[in-house]
Amino acid sequence: LEHSDKMGWFKGWNIERKEGKAEGKTLIEALDAILPPSRPTEKPLRLPLQDVYKIGGIGTVPVGRVETGVLKPGMVVTFAPANITTEVKSVEMHHEALQEAVPGDNVGFNVKNVSVKELRRGYVAGDSKNNPPKSAADFLAQVIVL
Repeated sequence: LEHSDKMGWFKGWNIERKEGKAEGKTLIEALDAILPPSRPTEKPLRLPLQDVYKIGGIGTVPVGRVETGVLKPGMVVTFAPANITTEVKSVEMHHEALQEAVPGDNVGFNVKNVSVKELRRGYVAGDSKNNPPKSAADFLAQVIVL
């Protein structure tokens, strides 16, 4: 793409950030200069449950979005606040099996020996060996209403 002479008043754009300086004249250059957000894979697993399904022939399938960490088949996860610990049999996204789910992925995962009645929306799954999630008696929050 070429810079148009019909917009002589537009001198282009530039941005300075830690990663370096970026500049350009077209919308495509601006879009190409956007850095994708980093995925917090190094943090402990946190996966809030959006829903829990019972699928015939498969079993209990909790569904949610991975917020931090990585979810893999064979992992032992703990669900807070119920403090239920179980093994992940498989992880799927859009009906395809995954070897690992990373932050941003909306996944369903099959768990062993857990009933649909034991899990519910709002529970948080985490790695039982790496800082498992725990329920809190109370917490302090700062809420901003716009």
